[in-house]
This record gives sequence, structure tokens and C-alpha cells, in this order.
Amino acid sequence: MRGISTHVLDTARGRPAAALGVRLERAEPSGSWRQLSRRSTDQDGRCAELLPDGEALREGHYRLSFETGEYFAAQGVAGLYPCVEITFQVAANEPRYHIPLLLSPNGYTTYRGS
Repeated sequence: MRGISTHVLDTARGRPAAALGVRLERAEPSGSWRQLSRRSTDQDGRCAELLPDGEALREGHYRLSFETGEYFAAQGVAGLYPCVEITFQVAANEPRYHIPLLLSPNGYTTYRGS
């Protein structure tokens, strides 16, 4: 498999974060960001593939933005972070990046998954 995926777990609730908005962007040579896709996590908290069809994974900086404020508001929970942004670097010849997010109303953590 090639591409970029994510999995979001709501650690406060002990379950996947379903219906959470996720946006993927790539940095352009000019320094601006270009949106590649916008998805929502499925019932298992996953976005299996964020790169659009025909878009190659190439070396550079990418950013995942998670709409955490809307997610927590829909649950009637006050969250500290209205948006979580994770910027990461894609190296040459790396075929796949999985970027999980562990989320709670007042904190988050991330890592490079497999």
C-alpha cells in the first residue's frame, strides 16, 4: 500500500473517534499549503487513505488537521483544542505513512504508526 492514513482514538471515552473531520494538505514550494483532501473518520475512527486518486505520495511536508472542536461540541464536551494540526515530513522512497492521534478534551498525542 502507498499513501497516508490515520486512526483517531478518543481516550477519554475509550473508543474510536467516529465522524471527526480530517484535512490533508501539502506544502508547496512557495510556502503555501495546498489542500489535497477532506474526509471524516469512519465508525472505527479511521481514514484508510487520505491521498486522492491519482495523487502521488512524494517527498515534502504534509499537514493533517483534525476538527476536534466540532467533534467535542457534537458530544456536548468542552475541549481545549479547537483544531489539532500535525505537520510531518515525507522522505524519499517511503511508501506509506500512518499518523495516529490519541485524543481527549484536554490533550493529545501522536506518533508514526505502522
